[in-house]
Amino acid sequence: MRSQSLVVAIAAVLAAPVHAQSDDASKLDQVVVTATRTAVTVDASLAAVDVITRDDIDRSQARSLPELLRGRAGLTVVNQGGLGKLTTLFLRGAESDHVLVLVDGVRVGSATSGLVALQDLPIEEIERVEIVRGPRSSLYGSEAIGGVIQVFTRRAGAGVHPRLSAGIGSHGFREAGAGVGVRNATGWFDVDGSWQHDDGINACTGIGFPIYAGCGTSTPDPDRDGYRNRSLSLRGGLTPGEAWTLEGNALRSEGHNVYDSNPDFGLPDNSDIVQQVIGGKLRYAPAADFALQFTAGRNLDASKDYLGDTFTDRFWSTRDSASLQGDVGLAPGQLLTLGLDWLRDRGAVEGAFDTRTRGDRAGFVQYQGTFGRQQLQAALRHDDNDQFGGHDTGSVAWGTDLAHGLRLTASYGTAFKAPTFNELYFPFYGNPALRPETSRSAEVGVGQRGATWHWQLNAYQTDVDDLITYDSHLFEANNLDRARIRGAELVGDATLGGWQLAAQATLADPRNRSAGANDGNLLPRRTRRSARIDADHAFGAWQVGASWIAEGARYDDFANDLRLGGYATLDLRARYALGQNWSLQAQLRNAFDRRYETAAYFNQPGREFGLSVRYAPK
Repeated sequence: MRSQSLVVAIAAVLAAPVHAQSDDASKLDQVVVTATRTAVTVDASLAAVDVITRDDIDRSQARSLPELLRGRAGLTVVNQGGLGKLTTLFLRGAESDHVLVLVDGVRVGSATSGLVALQDLPIEEIERVEIVRGPRSSLYGSEAIGGVIQVFTRRAGAGVHPRLSAGIGSHGFREAGAGVGVRNATGWFDVDGSWQHDDGINACTGIGFPIYAGCGTSTPDPDRDGYRNRSLSLRGGLTPGEAWTLEGNALRSEGHNVYDSNPDFGLPDNSDIVQQVIGGKLRYAPAADFALQFTAGRNLDASKDYLGDTFTDRFWSTRDSASLQGDVGLAPGQLLTLGLDWLRDRGAVEGAFDTRTRGDRAGFVQYQGTFGRQQLQAALRHDDNDQFGGHDTGSVAWGTDLAHGLRLTASYGTAFKAPTFNELYFPFYGNPALRPETSRSAEVGVGQRGATWHWQLNAYQTDVDDLITYDSHLFEANNLDRARIRGAELVGDATLGGWQLAAQATLADPRNRSAGANDGNLLPRRTRRSARIDADHAFGAWQVGASWIAEGARYDDFANDLRLGGYATLDLRARYALGQNWSLQAQLRNAFDRRYETAAYFNQPGREFGLSVRYAPK
C-alpha cells in the first residue's frame, strides 16, 4: 500500500527505522504494516517479510493470487484442478488454517471450514501483498501460527489514473478489467471491476484405491470443470485536517465453480460462491509521537451448492471485527503500542448444523525500541474466547546491524488456533470436546543489503501441540497429534546488467511427532524443498522475463502411503509497449508441458498461453 507522506513521517519517528525514509514513491513501497501493526521499513522489520507490489504483479502476469504466491519462500500452494478451484496454502509447514489472512486490515476466512478462498480474491484489484512468516498471535490472536498474509486493494498515486485490461488464453480463458483512481491533497478513491471466465480442464481423475483421495468417485465425468468470477472493489479516504484520516473499503467477489463428485451420495458438483469484505478506519494523529486508530470490518464467506440444477446445501459464515489501537512515542526510537480487539464468528452449514456464534475479546501491548545498532521488539496478548476461555501469547525479537550491511536477528513466539465450527460440529467429523492448537517457535536470521542487491537467510523451528486431525479410531476430529517443523529460507534479489533477478529457496522438515503408527512421518501436502527464480529485462519498448518454480515430492496422507512426485515448471513472458499508455503482453505457462499434481488425483493444467492488452497512463 502506498502510504501517505503523513503516515510515513509518523512511522519514521515512532518506529525509528535504521534507514531514513523519503517521500519518493519507490521508498514508500518498502513500508510494511503487517508485521508490527505499525508502519516500518522492510529493512527495519525483525520478522521475515516478503512484499509483492503492483509492479511485481503486472510483471509476473499472474492470473490469480494462488499463481502469484507459488514458489515463494516458506509457502506451499495446493490446488485442486486449475484456475478457480479450491486452493490451500501451508506457510512454514503449518496447517492451511494456521495462516491468518487480512484484506485491507479486515480478518477474512470461513468460520466453518477455517479456509480462505484465495482463488476468489481478484488479482486485478490487488495493489500489494505482504507476507509475514512466523507466529503473530501476540498481535493478532488465533490463526497466526504459520504467519500472516495481508492483501491491499488498489490505491493510486496523486492525480487521475484510469486503467483497462482484457485478455484471452488457453482453455477458453477470457478476462477484462477496468478501474480508475483519483487522489488530491484532501482525499482519494479507487474503483475497480474485473471479470474472468475459464472453461477449465478435466480436474479430477478419481479415487486411488485403496486410499481415498480425489473427488470421491472412481468414475468422474471426463469433462471440463469451468470457473467464472466477477468482482468489484471500492476504496477511498479523506484527510479533512492534518490530524485526521478517514478510510473505507469494500470488495465483493461472486463466482460459479464446476467440479466432479460422486452422484451416488447426492454430493454437489457445482457452486455459487460469494466473498465480501467491508471495512473502515478512523485515525487521529495530532502529533508525531501519538496516534489513535479505530478499525472495523466484516467478511462474508458463502457458498450455495448444487447437484446439476438441484440445490443440495449452503455454507455461510460472517466474521465481524473491530480494533482500537494507540501508538505512543516514549522517546526517540521507542514506540509503545496498546490495543483492544473484538471478534465475532457466526456460521452454519444447512442440513448439518444450525447457526453457531463465538466471540473473542483481546488486549495486547507491544514495545519497539532502537538503541544505536540494536533493535528490540516485545509483545504480549490475552484473548478471552467465549468457548475456550483465556489464552496468553507472547513474542520477543532482537536485531543488530553489523559492518558491511550485515544484520542479525533472533525471535521467539507462541501462538494458538481455535477449532473451526466444522471441526466442532460437522456430522460424522466434528468433536465438541476439541481443544485449541498451540505452538512455540524460535527463529534466527542473517541478511545483507547493498546498493543493488540483497540476501537473507532465516532458520526456524516450530512445535505444535494438540494438532487437530481426523481420528480413525473415533471416526471424528481429535487432538491427537504433535508436530515439529524445522526449516530454512534463503531469499535474494539483485539488478545485474539490466536484469532484475530474484531467487527464493526453502528447505523444510514438517514431521508428525505424535505417538502411534504415524510418528516420524511427514505432514501431508507439504513439500520439503522448493525454489523460485524470476528474471526480467527491459530494452527499448520490450520487456521479457521468466519464472522457474520447482517443488520436491510430498505425501497426501498421514501414513505417507500416497506419494506425489516433485516437479519443475518454466513460465515465459513478454511485454511490448504500444505507446506511452498501451502495452501488449504474452505469456507461455508451463512451457515444457510438465504433468504434475499438488493434491492427489487432481490434474494441473499443462502448457498454456495467454495474451492481453493493458491501458495504464503513467
